[in-house]
Amino acid sequence: MAFLKFLQDILSVPAILVGIVAFIGLIVQKKTFSEVITGSIKTVLGFLILVAGAVTLIGSLNALGPMLEVGFGIKGVVPNNEAIVAIAQKTLGKETALIMVFGFLVNILLARFTPLKFIWLTGHHSFYMACLISATLGTAGLSGVWLVIVGSIILGLMQVLMPAWIHPYMRKVTGTDDIALGHFGTLGYFVSGTIGKWFGNPEDSTENLSFPKGLGFLRESLVATGVTMIIVFLIAAFAAGGTYVETKLSGGQNFIVYSIVEALTFAAGVGVVIYGVRMIVAEIVPAFKGISDKIVPEAKPALDCPVTFPYAPNAVIIGFIFSFLGGIVSMLLMPMFKLPVIIPGLVPHFFVGGTAGVIGNAMGGKRGAILGSFVNGIIISFGAAFLLPALGALGFENTTFGDSDFQWLGILISLIGRLFK
Repeated sequence: MAFLKFLQDILSVPAILVGIVAFIGLIVQKKTFSEVITGSIKTVLGFLILVAGAVTLIGSLNALGPMLEVGFGIKGVVPNNEAIVAIAQKTLGKETALIMVFGFLVNILLARFTPLKFIWLTGHHSFYMACLISATLGTAGLSGVWLVIVGSIILGLMQVLMPAWIHPYMRKVTGTDDIALGHFGTLGYFVSGTIGKWFGNPEDSTENLSFPKGLGFLRESLVATGVTMIIVFLIAAFAAGGTYVETKLSGGQNFIVYSIVEALTFAAGVGVVIYGVRMIVAEIVPAFKGISDKIVPEAKPALDCPVTFPYAPNAVIIGFIFSFLGGIVSMLLMPMFKLPVIIPGLVPHFFVGGTAGVIGNAMGGKRGAILGSFVNGIIISFGAAFLLPALGALGFENTTFGDSDFQWLGILISLIGRLFK
C-alpha cells in the first residue's frame, strides 16, 4: 500500500508527472546532463507557476462566491470537484488509487497500439475521474477486483478518447499539432466549438475587439480583465452589503477597497497562469519529442485547460462571464423541472467556461465565444443536477462534480447499472 500511495501521489501531481515525462523524453533524446536537468526542472517550475496562479484565482473567486450568495439570496448545491473527491476518499480511497494507477497504464498501452496517440498528463483530473468512476460503479453494483478492472479500462479510454474528440478544435486554437487538451470538460468544449462553427465567424475574433480612443487601455488583456472583475466584485459587494463583507470576509478592511484588491488579484492570477503555461509549452513540446519518437510514436501530451488561455485571453473572460450567466439561467429554471437547485460554481465556470470561450472563439469568433460558453454553462449546471442520484450516498453531501465529462459519464454508468441490475 505504501508503494501504491507513492504512485498515486506522483500521478496526481501534474508538476511531478510532467517533469518525469520531460526527464524521460530528454534522456531518450540523449541530451546532455545539463540539458536534461534544466529542461526537467523548468517544466516542473512552469507547472508550479501555473498552480500558483490558479490558487490565486480560486482564492479571489472564493471571496466573490459568498458575496453573490448573500447579496442575491442564492441557496442550493454547489459543484466543486475538490470537495466531492475529498468526501469520497473517506470510503473509496483504495479503489480510487488503484483505478488511477492502472488507468494510466491502459492510457499508455492504448496510445502505443491504437491510433489514439494521446498521453494524459492532467494528473489531478485523472484522480477526480478515478474517484467518480469508483463511486458510480460501486453504486451500480460492482465491487472488489472487478470494480478496479472495469474502472481502469474506462479511465484509460477516457484519457485517450476525450483529447481525440476535441483535438480538431484544439488545433484551431493553437495553430499546431504539438499539444492536446486533457481536461474533463470535453462535452462542453465540443458543443461550444460546434456552435461557433455553425453560428459564428472565426475572423471576428475576441482578440480583435476595438475600443474608443479613451478606452485604449482595455486593449491590454490583463487590464481589461482587472476592470471587468472590479465591476463584478463591486456589484457583488454592494449587493451583500458593506457590513457583511467587512465582518465576514475582509477582516475589517473597507469593503470597496477589499473588492478592488481582490479583483486585481484575480487579474494578477490570470497573468501568472499565462506565464506558467508559456513556460510549460516551451519545455514540454521539445522534451516530449523523445517519447513520441522512441516510446509511443506520434504521441501528443494532453495538458490542463489553462494551456488554452494564452491563445485568446479576452475569450477566457468572455467565456467565464457567459458560462456563469448560463448557470444563473439554469438555476432559475431547475425548480420548474423539480430538479435540485445547482448554484453556479465560480471555479468551474471560470476554468471550463473560459476554455469553452477560447474554443468557441477559435471556431466562431466573438459570437462563438459568447453562445458557446453560455450553452456550456447550461450543460454543466443541468449535468450536475442529473448526476446527483448516480453518486449514491455522495449525492447527499451538498456538492457534486462540476465538469461535463464527469457528469455524462457518471449518468451513463448509472443508467447501465440500472439496466443490468
